[in-house]
Amino acid sequence: MTTRTMILGMHLGTGYGSQALSWRAPGVNPASYTDFDAQVRYAQAAERGKFAFLFLPDSLAVTQGIEHEVPQATLEPMLTLAAIARATERIGLVATGSTTFNEPYNLARQFKALDVMSHGRAGWNAVTTSDPTAAANFGQTIADRPERYGRAHEVIQVVQALWGSWQEDAWVKNAATGTFVDNSKLTPVNLHGTYVASRGPLPIPPSEQGQPVIFSAGGGAYGLTLAGRYANGVIGAAFTIEDARAQRDAAREAVRQAGRDPDEIKYFAGVMPALGTSVQDALERRIALNEDLFPNRVRYLGAMLGLSLDASLLDQPLSAAQLSEAHASPGDPRAARALDVARAGWTLREVLAHGVIDYHPTPVGPPTAIADHLQEWFDAEAVDGFWVSPDVNETDIDTFVDEVVPILQERGIYPTDYDGTTLREHLGVPRQYGADARLASSS
Repeated sequence: MTTRTMILGMHLGTGYGSQALSWRAPGVNPASYTDFDAQVRYAQAAERGKFAFLFLPDSLAVTQGIEHEVPQATLEPMLTLAAIARATERIGLVATGSTTFNEPYNLARQFKALDVMSHGRAGWNAVTTSDPTAAANFGQTIADRPERYGRAHEVIQVVQALWGSWQEDAWVKNAATGTFVDNSKLTPVNLHGTYVASRGPLPIPPSEQGQPVIFSAGGGAYGLTLAGRYANGVIGAAFTIEDARAQRDAAREAVRQAGRDPDEIKYFAGVMPALGTSVQDALERRIALNEDLFPNRVRYLGAMLGLSLDASLLDQPLSAAQLSEAHASPGDPRAARALDVARAGWTLREVLAHGVIDYHPTPVGPPTAIADHLQEWFDAEAVDGFWVSPDVNETDIDTFVDEVVPILQERGIYPTDYDGTTLREHLGVPRQYGADARLASSS
């Protein structure tokens, strides 16, 4: 029986970290938004920690709160990863690319070029876009969900066909005979769908892994169908072990229904660790970082707990009367943990510092506490791994790599070195070139 090992991805969504005010943290250069050397440095630290991949999301519009808070994406993911590719050797390079506002030929060319230049380390997080402000930047409006996903299926199919249009032995490069490429092995794809079309071929040879790995981040029936047919990785969001396990099982079932092996898809839950020498130290670090934001978050915390809370009482815990009245809002999956933390006697400020309204679970405390959280979810087979969003990239990536990773390695659930050189090898998924023949035979 093969022993499972945890797979980790590092989230590099901004030049600063996951916390909105991370640009103001001690030791952080406020100009890191345009500092590609900083991104390279963070990537090299993650590679030292044997992370399987970097994950760069994307935003096609100016994000909300930018007056005071960090943007929620890098300047441009593909250019950022191109810079990182030249300064790293093993770590995978995964970027989000919208199927809504990109033509398949452009996507195919960019991601396969990154795959070739990185020697088989590229991955494409193929997503639809639902942000009206992003649509406005392209002179469009957001289409209905069925249309967006209909286009997404066509885009991915065309991209994969283009990836395989330069046959694997087409590049002869024989100086003696004068043959550079066997032109008979460059095949036009000539695909015409309802939404997109392309003639092809794409003039780029295969990489060491064949072609980029496809990831998916969409939820619901539409997202599952997309993941089931094409993806080898799912970028997930879950707040409980039960929810994560259900999402992982659903993705594996969607893969099985598409005629593929469920082990070919890996599910990654998000995690936003708050690292410190102790729980109190971790909370104090977060309080110092986010103090300006907490007063405006009290009302939202109250809604999660079914209470009317006063921001002037941030440094007091809930009263006995409030605790007896409090209940977890059924409409917010984070509310149950918020209630548990409040019942432990923490002040409102400390409850918020626990990350109870963050976008992903926030284990708080020393490295052992972070490792315990990751192992609990992994041992429960709720995840294949995690994508980690550090509070402050400048300090916390190194701390995670130097203090959390060794604990996971000592417990035998995390690799001590890379087993291969490509992203597919890091994920334990098979090589692929062109479209998956199993899908054509099952459709």
